[in-house]
Amino acid sequence: MSTPQPEDVDSEVHELDEIVTTTGDVDVVEEETHFTSASAHVLIREIMVCNRDLEKIKENINDVQQKMKNIFDG
Repeated sequence: MSTPQPEDVDSEVHELDEIVTTTGDVDVVEEETHFTSASAHVLIREIMVCNRDLEKIKENINDVQQKMKNIFDG
């Protein structure tokens, strides 16, 4: 699996006030935190790994559901 490459590979800087996770937890970070393309690459890789893991979990759930259906139907 190849890592997506951003079009702008220079060290563009963005400011963040806080990071909010999907669980609702909030990690407060210092104001004017520098977000570089290097840190973006790290996050992209982490997201890709999580996405792959999620797909495996979905496949396992589907397999279990199919096996349960076969047990009850057969």
